[in-house]
Amino acid sequence: MSLAHPAIAPGLGGLLMRAGVFAYVGALVALPLAALLAEGLAQGIPALWEAVSAPVAAAALRLTLVTAGIMALVNAVLGTATAWVLARYDFPGRGLLSGLVDLPFAIPTLVTGVMLVLLFGPQSSVGGWLGAHDLPVAFAAPSIVLALLFVTVPFVVRAVEPVLMEQDPAEEEAARTLGASTFTVFWRVLLPPLLPSLLSGTIRSYARALGEFGSIVVVSGNIPHRTLTAPIYVFGEIESGRSEVAAAISVVLLAVALGLTFGARAIEHLTGTARA
Repeated sequence: MSLAHPAIAPGLGGLLMRAGVFAYVGALVALPLAALLAEGLAQGIPALWEAVSAPVAAAALRLTLVTAGIMALVNAVLGTATAWVLARYDFPGRGLLSGLVDLPFAIPTLVTGVMLVLLFGPQSSVGGWLGAHDLPVAFAAPSIVLALLFVTVPFVVRAVEPVLMEQDPAEEEAARTLGASTFTVFWRVLLPPLLPSLLSGTIRSYARALGEFGSIVVVSGNIPHRTLTAPIYVFGEIESGRSEVAAAISVVLLAVALGLTFGARAIEHLTGTARA
């Protein structure tokens, strides 16, 4: 059932309101995007490819895509488990757990990086122990994955939780009564209705991770070919006065993020149409 309000015949006030909203959104979103595309593509596709394929830039892009992919896989599994606990169990501290899930939206990402350094840095007891056992976290690739996981915690949880709350547990009980194993119940009963929301939340978390800067710049160490991610590389190019290179890398990140975002919206739209 559609929740949209009936169309209102546009009077002068309505036309002015729509024009004002278009101007507001265009100034905040469309104009910066146009400026980025103009700068990034000003010298043509060969120049963009040259900027992207430079050794340090290519390594930074590869690290960004790989760490975001690892984060997305972990988020898909543990985010679904967290949503399951919140949707299916009533226990003391449930409200606290739900609040903690949303907390990353309220914490500045730079503060996230500082927290991770304080916890896993070489001067901390945990970080010192890990370093002594040749398992460094801070200023290494694992810190990037941890930072990305922290800032994207809510995406999968809040996408999957409403679907779990709507699903009737009687279907699972019926499957078990008929002799289905736990794996079969999950694969044949639970996963099909969860899959669209799970994919949408996972894709959005991946797209969000591609541009993460604040937390990673603190914890990664920013070492070329090792812990330098694409957003930090872009920042370095801006500081060096090479805005055209920064824009070229940004265009690539933008293209991937927009493609993923539109893919997630398509999944949500098709799912909504199917349910209707």
